Amino acid sequence: MKRNKPATKGEQNPQIPLAIIGMGCLFPKAEGLGAYWANIKNRVDGITDIPKTHWDPDDYYDHDLAAKDRTCARRGGFLSPVEFNPLEFGISPRDIEAIDTTQLLGLLIARDALEDAGYGRKREFDKSRTSVILGVTGALELVISLGARLGHPLWRHALKQAGIDEATTEDVVERLGDSYVGWQENSFPGLLGNVVAGRIANQLDLGGTNCVVDAACASSLSALHLASLELAAGRSDMVVTGGLDTFNDIFMYTCFSKTFALSQTGDARPFDQDTDGTILGEGIGLVVLKRLEDARRDGDRIYAVIRGLGTSSDGKGNAIYTPSREGQITAMQRAYGLAGVTPDTIDLVEAHGTGTRVGDQIETKALVDVYRSGHSEKTWCALGSVKSQIGHTKAAAGVAAVIKAAMALYHKVLPPTIKVTRPFEEVAPGKSPFYLNIEKRPWLPRPEHPRRAVVSSFGFGGSNFHCVLEEDESQKPGVDWDNDVQILAFSANNKDALLAAIEKWPLDLTWEEIVSKTGITRSAFDPEHGFRLVLVIEKGGTDPAASIRHAISRLSGQDEDTPWHTPDGVYFDSQASPGKLGVLFPGQGAQYVGMHRDLACQFPQMQNALTEADTVFSEHGKGNSDWRLSDHIYPHPEFSDNERRQNEETLRDTRVAQPAIGAVSLGLFRILEHFGVAPDAVAGHSFGELVALCVSGRYQTTILHSLSILRGTLMAGNGDRHGSMLAAQATVEDVFRLLEASGLDLVIANKNAPEQTVVSGPAHEIERAAGILGEKGVRHKRLNVSAAFHSRLVSQALAPFRKALEDIPFTTASIPVYANSTAKEYPRDGAQAREALASQLVSPVEFVQEIENMYEAGVRAFVEVGPGRTLTGLVASILGDRRHTALAVDASRGKRSGIIDLARVLAHLASLGFAIQLDKWEDAVRQ
Repeated sequence: MKRNKPATKGEQNPQIPLAIIGMGCLFPKAEGLGAYWANIKNRVDGITDIPKTHWDPDDYYDHDLAAKDRTCARRGGFLSPVEFNPLEFGISPRDIEAIDTTQLLGLLIARDALEDAGYGRKREFDKSRTSVILGVTGALELVISLGARLGHPLWRHALKQAGIDEATTEDVVERLGDSYVGWQENSFPGLLGNVVAGRIANQLDLGGTNCVVDAACASSLSALHLASLELAAGRSDMVVTGGLDTFNDIFMYTCFSKTFALSQTGDARPFDQDTDGTILGEGIGLVVLKRLEDARRDGDRIYAVIRGLGTSSDGKGNAIYTPSREGQITAMQRAYGLAGVTPDTIDLVEAHGTGTRVGDQIETKALVDVYRSGHSEKTWCALGSVKSQIGHTKAAAGVAAVIKAAMALYHKVLPPTIKVTRPFEEVAPGKSPFYLNIEKRPWLPRPEHPRRAVVSSFGFGGSNFHCVLEEDESQKPGVDWDNDVQILAFSANNKDALLAAIEKWPLDLTWEEIVSKTGITRSAFDPEHGFRLVLVIEKGGTDPAASIRHAISRLSGQDEDTPWHTPDGVYFDSQASPGKLGVLFPGQGAQYVGMHRDLACQFPQMQNALTEADTVFSEHGKGNSDWRLSDHIYPHPEFSDNERRQNEETLRDTRVAQPAIGAVSLGLFRILEHFGVAPDAVAGHSFGELVALCVSGRYQTTILHSLSILRGTLMAGNGDRHGSMLAAQATVEDVFRLLEASGLDLVIANKNAPEQTVVSGPAHEIERAAGILGEKGVRHKRLNVSAAFHSRLVSQALAPFRKALEDIPFTTASIPVYANSTAKEYPRDGAQAREALASQLVSPVEFVQEIENMYEAGVRAFVEVGPGRTLTGLVASILGDRRHTALAVDASRGKRSGIIDLARVLAHLASLGFAIQLDKWEDAVRQ
């Protein structure tokens, strides 16, 4: 192991990088690591009313902050009941009452963390060099109960003074005593904080250092600090560390109430102008650390790398519990010095952010001071606090934030903070280096540095800790599954056999049991079977049992084997052949801010496509990495209608819209390919034709992005307005007659459907056309475009686009591509194909005939791949009652979870008999 040379006075040795290789946790509404991360991403609020298992607010609540022996809070974050088998850990059931909850649950989570790291019962390791160093604050909860029981002399004295007879007094004293846990042989070790670590080391047979540390609400990062020193010194090879706090008793609420720190409204709103205090939570978070070089040598999965951990004390201040801006700044500067990084390379700050106004404002000012120092006036760093979701978990607060940041780095997602509606003025949009991230967003890389996050944790008494985390770029995680959406699949060679298989499915399963069993059905599903039923079920959605009962009832009473499906995601088919599969890509106007965000946060295929597009977009922006396409698709969160309009207007700009649609459409196609979707033909509407040509193999993906940028730039002109477009619910003939009769200077641009025609031309003529159509009662809609595509107004783009295409090699297509301008397959000859693509700019889109020709070629299922569902509706209008299926991957246009929309498309295609690889759904569930 490499050792650092001694530092001279005033210097710091660089910190030995450490790897987080395993994690385990219990937090409000999260019974494990996967649920915790899913809750964070999906903005689940873990704050609830105080459960009866803890204490009754009616006994203690008072809105008056000064009320004697009362608290001003009625809500908090609480752990759900957990099954604990004491015999698994060699504990006698009769001793359970004498052991604090923190000690017992700590055993479970320590075991989970080690197993998540691939050790524990899964793999041998040197237990003699494995330490347990934990953060635990003050006394454990059991102390309060056992201590209260010792008040019996006071009770007797008070009863005697009140004139109560001796028999009644003894009865009352006995009743009071029985309401508290009784003293026994195991009470002493059961109430000690240090035994939280000791019990883990004892039961798991770990022989390294075993101790706890108390730095109040910074205890878990204090433990992480000591663990890093242990590893750096070579005293241990692996450390289980973190924080534990299950103490949400009325005692703790009263402590915080009397320092006027609790929220009277019942919510922590970090960095929000309406914040009124913190809310208490309970939880346990443990991580397993190794030296980075050891973790890589041993082939461990690495969630994140700890690059530096800075510490400081506030020194002399105004009060022992008042935070110090200077102390926090010192901890940050030391952390960045140890890590060898600068603040401009940090993308995410997971702040202490308790929700107290004074504390949050001091922290905000300290952060701005450090991050703005010597840096340009720009906004680049996401700011948030998990306390908005789980409350202030005290001793576990720092590690809750570390786990959140580590998962964010591992899965490349910028996680949200909830309950912020009006940010502090210091971190309002565009006012500082920071923005409040209130929605999950894909965390796309910058070429200058790896993804980095930092975590702050501060404790009463002036303890300050600041931790620098970095992604491990060697790690290539798979899909980030949440287990919240399941595909349940059945197939058989006849209807009776199918019914028999479905009827065997138990109807009284918990969600966890459903998750464990559905994978078996997906693996057994055979699309070549004659009868196929596939269901999409969602946690918290329609009752799966009800969906299965409905399917059994419908199949049992069905004389004919007619295909059917339900709005909530149940699909049945028995056709012998599904026909051919066609994929359609939408054009400009389909885009919207945040399109396919769920999939971009969950699937590496989408992130890879966006990253490549960002690189090309940056190159066209003269190498400025701040000029990223993805920042326009997933901009910083909006807090006003004006900000929202600005983001929409930016994405409407043709120079941004076309490459944006191209990037997300390509990423979405790669996701479908991951599940075995293999089209027999492809087509695109207007701009979408570029994507169709790319996926067919005519040119590489980098060329797609370059052509998208070039096409968008050329069609936008030099900033001048170039007209607009309007869709009319009328036939081509009717619209043509209208143009002639009214003398409108417009052309027919898109023949979209038998009764939908798009016209294009000068903006003032589009306005005239809208008025005339309105007078005639014809439904119409202005399109979300910034130019008059497929008209003479964009003809200036034709020559330079044609010239640019001369340098593009068009290779042989692997699948047929249908052309807008001719409605036929693209020519095989490269020169002819280039000319067809160039002339498409000013030619009408013959979409009706295009779909007709694809249908004639045997395509019976059409899947729209990209933002929106417009093309799906057009296909239905064109083909009418003829046998066909038209599906959109973005069927809800972002109104529903993108994972549900994707699952429904895959399930529907599988039910039709296409060879969809359903076994890849949740094939990489977290280890």
